[in-house]
Amino acid sequence: MSVASALRRAPLPEDKARLLSNLTDDLDAAGLWWLSGYAAGLAQHHSVPIAPAALVPESAAEADTGARLTIVYGSQTGNAQRVATGLAERARAHGLHVRLFRADAYPLRELKDERLLYVVISTQGYGDPPDDARGFVEFVAGRRAPKLPDLRFAVLGLGDSSYPQFCAVARKLDERLAELGATRLLARGDADLDIDTVAEPWSRRALDEASEALKPRAVLASVTPLRPQAATAAREAEAEVLLNQRITARESAKDVRHVELALEGIEYEPGDALLVTPRNPPVLVDEVLAVLRTNGDGPIAHDGIELPLRTWLGEKLELTRLARPFVIAHAQRARDENLARLLEPEHAEAFSHWLRALQVVDLLQAAPGAWHAQELIAVLRPLAPRAYSIASSRKAVGEEAHLTVARLEYEYAGAIRRGAASQFLCTCAEGERIAVRLQRNERFRLPQDGARDIVMIGPGTGVAPFRGFVQERTAVGARGRNWLFFGNPHFRSDFLYQAEWQAALKSGTLHRLDLAFSRDQAEKIHVQHRVREHGRELYAWLENGAHLYVCGAAAMAHGVEAVLREVLLEHGARTPDAADEYLANLRAQSRYALDVY
Repeated sequence: MSVASALRRAPLPEDKARLLSNLTDDLDAAGLWWLSGYAAGLAQHHSVPIAPAALVPESAAEADTGARLTIVYGSQTGNAQRVATGLAERARAHGLHVRLFRADAYPLRELKDERLLYVVISTQGYGDPPDDARGFVEFVAGRRAPKLPDLRFAVLGLGDSSYPQFCAVARKLDERLAELGATRLLARGDADLDIDTVAEPWSRRALDEASEALKPRAVLASVTPLRPQAATAAREAEAEVLLNQRITARESAKDVRHVELALEGIEYEPGDALLVTPRNPPVLVDEVLAVLRTNGDGPIAHDGIELPLRTWLGEKLELTRLARPFVIAHAQRARDENLARLLEPEHAEAFSHWLRALQVVDLLQAAPGAWHAQELIAVLRPLAPRAYSIASSRKAVGEEAHLTVARLEYEYAGAIRRGAASQFLCTCAEGERIAVRLQRNERFRLPQDGARDIVMIGPGTGVAPFRGFVQERTAVGARGRNWLFFGNPHFRSDFLYQAEWQAALKSGTLHRLDLAFSRDQAEKIHVQHRVREHGRELYAWLENGAHLYVCGAAAMAHGVEAVLREVLLEHGARTPDAADEYLANLRAQSRYALDVY
């Protein structure tokens, strides 16, 4: 039976779509397919805090533009920043004059004067740029962009090939710079979730080209951050599981856990996330071994490391998420013409939907014998850490970090499929130690002025960071008001942290709570509907200086933003362009922040 035939016999269930969003929203299944393709949940092993907005030599103002390299990055979760920063450091070590900018700090007026420009940028689920790169991308794509006949450039994109708009932002920038007359120095790189397999060779070539184009300086100018440098790369630590408690009722279709970890010596802030290094479900490893017809005890050597096959599959390689390169390789080995057709560009959206329904074992079972163990190990991508927003404030819980985790579990073709990280975390026993790493999110921070009001929109497990926000604001005695929008399917079984929110309302530390339980009535109600209902009050809060935060699936965030435009048109903005400008100004003032996946 072909893979495509198997798909037709077992179409993608609606529940799977919701579960794949980490159960953080309750939108229609169609919208859920457009979740952020580059989630924080898939950050790579090297996590670094957000760098200064720009790093420039002190003498940059007098520097010859033809003798310098400018690197601009747009990053949502820190990976594009990591790659760009690494390239800049290597270029400086080679004696090159380098400027490194986060995209929202790059002086756009200087683009016309650039002679050598590298751009490293990620793409979000709808083909959107990262929040910090919206202005840069819009400028380059717009009418105000200058002609660039003297510019040489290169672009590296980061994304997730399971989404139709894979590296779309990088592709559009690459094409647009060429349209403006610039010369492409090397071919665009499109990095999938195993970022370094593409980013590393691209960076080496980019460095070689820059070294050839620029004359290295004998003496390097000192590099001065434009604002204080954050801590260096976050270290991996072992955290003990102190509590693993289900916080949805037994009758709920969702198994959501509150997990408390001992986290000594790691100073996080509300809005940050923890990268958790998972292990694949043992039952899934057994299924793969059964297809390969081996017990998994034999050693396999790969990349200079020798481990038992079972260890490779359980701890080192991705089994729960398919990647396009593996599907291409499998289609060739299995000689599956239907699968090959599904890989064609005109079927990109259908392929994206299909890709999320299957795991590696489903392809292996559809064509048994297509792979030998050594070959399979070589083609599977590394098992990546998953990011979880921290649901606590250190001022309230001390040397701990709390997580809100939804277990991903669904049925496909009669078999139960489980997510790696959620299954791992939800089954961790108290006293067990797990590997974690801090992932800072400087763009999702509480206002420094505690008198400012905040509005938090977080359905499902998207509420996690807002628990930390309210704890922090309570601990420091912030005078500003706190307004939370929360939604889930059912009030009785899915109201996460219900007792805490009710206590916060009673004590006055939470000033407003608007709820949307979508399945408790005939007509589905989501947080977007509540935002629209209370549009007048929300607009008044924003006009009074409130900060607005949205956390959860990208589909939900897009729906919320569409409703925000409606609210602005009804209560303030006169035209759609004016509404867009209002939201852009909020972003520029760091008063509209998203943490989406």
